[in-house]
Amino acid sequence: MDTVASTVKRIARPRPAPALARAKPLLARRLQWRLFILSLLMVDLVLIGAAFRVAYLVRFELPLHVFAEDSSAPAYFYQALVAVQTGIWLIVFAAAGLYNRHKLLGGTEEYALVFRSSTTSVLAVVVVGFLVPSMVIARAWLVMSWVLSVVLVGFGRFVMRRVVYLLRRRGWFLSPAVIVGANLEGLSLAKQLLAWTTSGLQVVGFLDEKLPAGTPVTESLETLGSVSDIDAIIREHEIEEVILASSAYSARDHLMQLFQRYGVSKNVNLRMSSGLYEIITTGLSVREFAYVPLIGVNKVRLTGTEQAIKLLLDYAVALPGLILLSPLLLLLAVAVRLDSPGPVIYRRRVMGINGRQFDALKLRTMHVNGDEILSSRPDLQAELARNHKLKDDPRLTRLGPLLRRLSLDELPQLFNVLRREMSLVGPRMISPAEMEKYDQWSMNLLTVPPGITGVWQVSGRSNITYDERVQLDMYYIRNWSIWLDLQLLWQTIPAVLRGTGAY
Repeated sequence: MDTVASTVKRIARPRPAPALARAKPLLARRLQWRLFILSLLMVDLVLIGAAFRVAYLVRFELPLHVFAEDSSAPAYFYQALVAVQTGIWLIVFAAAGLYNRHKLLGGTEEYALVFRSSTTSVLAVVVVGFLVPSMVIARAWLVMSWVLSVVLVGFGRFVMRRVVYLLRRRGWFLSPAVIVGANLEGLSLAKQLLAWTTSGLQVVGFLDEKLPAGTPVTESLETLGSVSDIDAIIREHEIEEVILASSAYSARDHLMQLFQRYGVSKNVNLRMSSGLYEIITTGLSVREFAYVPLIGVNKVRLTGTEQAIKLLLDYAVALPGLILLSPLLLLLAVAVRLDSPGPVIYRRRVMGINGRQFDALKLRTMHVNGDEILSSRPDLQAELARNHKLKDDPRLTRLGPLLRRLSLDELPQLFNVLRREMSLVGPRMISPAEMEKYDQWSMNLLTVPPGITGVWQVSGRSNITYDERVQLDMYYIRNWSIWLDLQLLWQTIPAVLRGTGAY
């Protein structure tokens, strides 16, 4: 999977992108995508076939005694069945858009699509087996085929995406793009696209009504002309993507003209930012009132199935985790009590979902007279007020640095997860006093529960600036998926063992 830490660092701390070769000519770009999709189809074909073959090997050929006696059809039946099933898999993949250029190279979204498509294909076989009683299929073989197809196809697409990312540095798989509007929103869009070197968009410049052609907008980009010149600019630069910074044009006529001209074009994709991209991360909903479509902002980021899946993941990990870690928790509690006088558990008042406050539980890592210790250090008081963290904190107990470095002090928060106050993965939990640090982002922060771990945990923890922490939280909220949660949980293990930024 893509490394979340590298992705969010590009967002949180934009740097000048490495110089990329110019995009290839239009005909070459069209040919490369046809070859890529054909290659993807062949890789899927081979890996799906491999999944069926390995499942057959495990179920019928290895001397394992965990399965029931073989009473199913002979080998030639499965050979014919695999040929039919492979076709079904590929048809479902195609119907789901897994060979559509605009749905490829999407990271966790693509993996999720592979999972749903493979599941749909298996269910189709199950339904056929139910309707045709004479067709007996070994259930273990079918389940293993499903699991292996998800894993192998997902891995194949991971490798293919890495190849495309390398080729993009040489000018392949790049789509020339122009941004309409050189205002603050347009500049923000350009910086993010330039920092995200794997996006596949090569921004060649801006169109703006107020600035003459040739006006520098960023270090590497300038205005190419006005909107009235857009036809000539698209032809000259072979533009494929027109990105409209909607806040740059308040006149409805300008927007309508652009959509009438390019909204249904086969060769140019017209995309419009919301104008509220930096504020709204929870998603929008459209509802008709008296046949008038009105847009509303979702009050929470996760609803329905998403919320249920995240809750299931939380309980599936937190409950067994508490049972297995209970001896360690007891040992740590005794150690904390013997290390310094005071309670074992520290209760920190933090903000929860929709502004509900709760006490986050942690093993105490500070002396109970911490304020008294800090009173003689005005420099540290200023640092604490600024960052809400101290790198060299004199209030820590002897055991405190070790507990923090290995994140052992956060283990009691598993109880917060079971009480549905927190989640395993989520934004950083913050105190009520920190809300002002989030400024316009605060309306989005409290739309998901805070997490024990999250993007900040795998991205440097306390070594990153506060503004970067805010950007990381917004990245998580905007891009949430169950696959992202699983990926972050997996990446948390080496991050904790390294102990980078833990203080």
